[in-house]
Amino acid sequence: MKRFSARELAEYLKTHDPQLIDVREPWEFAIAHIEGSELIPMGQIPGQLQRFRDDGEYVIICHHGIRSLQVQHWLARQGIRNTINLDGGVEAWAREVDPQMATY
Repeated sequence: MKRFSARELAEYLKTHDPQLIDVREPWEFAIAHIEGSELIPMGQIPGQLQRFRDDGEYVIICHHGIRSLQVQHWLARQGIRNTINLDGGVEAWAREVDPQMATY
């Protein structure tokens, strides 16, 4: 389990291709999301566990990095440990990487 700042993740994505999983609600995702991310709301993660492979790499994203950290820890308890939490969430991404992104 790793934790990256928005800038660290932006650099990492230049040379790596992890799956971006956004755990916010659909209305939040509709306002702003990182290009290429897939929406799986936090409450639906347990029912979607089969989508996570042991050999996959996943970036877990939410608004501020709190829900995503909870999901990251839950996934680790299920044996999915190759995860990265986006510290500060899409709010930090908008502030540090993509200032054109909408905020809420």
